[in-house]
Amino acid sequence: MTRSFLPLTARSREESHRASTPLELFFDLCFVVAVAQAGASLVHAIAEGHAGTGVLNYAMVFFAVWWAWMNFSWFASAYDNDDVLYRVITFVQIAGVLVLAAGVSRAFEEHDFLVVYLGYVVMRLALASQWLRAAHHAGSAAERTLCRRYAGGVLVVQVGWLALLFVPEGARPWVFLVMALAEMAVPLYAEKDTPSAWHPHHIAERYGLFTIIVLGESVAAATVAVKSGIAEHDALNELLPVAAGGLLIVFSAWWIYFVVPAHDRLTDSRQGFLWGYGHYVILMSAAAIGAGLEVTVEEAVGKAHISTLAASASVTIPTAVFLLSVWLLHARHFKTGLAQQAVLPGSALLVLLCSFAGRWAVPAAGLVAAATVAVGVTLTARAARPAGAG
Repeated sequence: MTRSFLPLTARSREESHRASTPLELFFDLCFVVAVAQAGASLVHAIAEGHAGTGVLNYAMVFFAVWWAWMNFSWFASAYDNDDVLYRVITFVQIAGVLVLAAGVSRAFEEHDFLVVYLGYVVMRLALASQWLRAAHHAGSAAERTLCRRYAGGVLVVQVGWLALLFVPEGARPWVFLVMALAEMAVPLYAEKDTPSAWHPHHIAERYGLFTIIVLGESVAAATVAVKSGIAEHDALNELLPVAAGGLLIVFSAWWIYFVVPAHDRLTDSRQGFLWGYGHYVILMSAAAIGAGLEVTVEEAVGKAHISTLAASASVTIPTAVFLLSVWLLHARHFKTGLAQQAVLPGSALLVLLCSFAGRWAVPAAGLVAAATVAVGVTLTARAARPAGAG
């Protein structure tokens, strides 16, 4: 039974059987609405031949979504007490991301980030209030300083984001870069003396669940695109290879991400920050795979105003980026020998080369991804086999 008000105190990092709560799962699902809106706008931009602008806007919007999700997840890992006030403030953060999602199309099409900014304000003010509440209940002066640094950093940087609304369009990428770096500096500053009490297994599970949801969104988006293409253009023969290749890519991406125990890398705050920040690339590329599959479908049925090579690259590039980023972030730490280490980088290169396979690019990339899993499993089994075993 949920109590109305409890002290918002730090939880133990040694807590056993720590798992994601129903509220956190609901939070993730609502965030995927914004991810889906960003993906749909990216599809439209690439299909209309504006890939450069589309990818840039996508990177900025996705950062806002991912960073808000990440801040909530790490705070919840350390302080979630699941009382009524905590739940209500979390609902406010969810409302903020839905406002942000509503402004994604305008940000892409009209370069107007006002609604996105307003949604971000709602999320960030709610987060700052949580940190101030944690500071009020802090058990030590050091912890109180940590919480206040977080709250102050969040509010100061939020003011800085206002520049994105007023600078010339050509300067926005630079403003975004500066402010994104400022955002990522806040946790480093806040925890420079005392680390927060985040839970390694819980954090690894939270990231894993969000990765699953993002991959699921890719499957859903591609499925709808294939269904529409078949219904509206009777293009079953053209779209079946894309559908099959897309499924192989997504299935393989899931396998590759979860093949190693990520929580084993989260031994301290330094490793935690590197691992957490690096997921921006992993999650963004995973979501972009679904957008790329939609673009490929539109090109196959003649709706996209781009070449087959460009459409193929919209799938192969994010797939290659996903493979490389997963390898760099944690997979390489669990591989032994040159052969195991070379599997994911080599696969990323082969996937990129599949871009030149014309209408067979996506199924070819899917086969490469599936072969990557098969080779990885085989090499791991051989390495685990006792010496002299036949």
